[in-house]
Amino acid sequence: MSSEQPSHTDLVEATADLERTMQPQCVPVNVYETTGALVVVAPLPAVTADDVTIELRPGSLRFWAHLRSAAPRDYLLNEWDYGGYERELELPAGFGGGIEASLANGQLVVRVLRGDAIAVETVSIKPNAVIATGSPGD
Repeated sequence: MSSEQPSHTDLVEATADLERTMQPQCVPVNVYETTGALVVVAPLPAVTADDVTIELRPGSLRFWAHLRSAAPRDYLLNEWDYGGYERELELPAGFGGGIEASLANGQLVVRVLRGDAIAVETVSIKPNAVIATGSPGD
């Protein structure tokens, strides 16, 4: 293994190169229903709220995070990267009246509110935001 530290420029270039060619990592999720929302919980280690985008469309939820850093290292084992995450889920009927999201301790929590589907084609937010878009459900 090399002990030489890469420069900031090396890190930026390595990250851009890797993101152009990598397949985003599929994110595992836990999904459960509450009285007012469908809750999606997903691990997103090593990214910040600014790295994550969440889209609500009629009938679907999609979230992703860009690659945060791809340090040029000589790994002995490399099974995950700092970003390059993506997941899309179909939503059950009755959810889509709005969206709330937070990111803390490497865990993304998205709440898709009960209610009629959004009136616009796509609503896009960052975590730690709330957008109510449709009419409330029962």
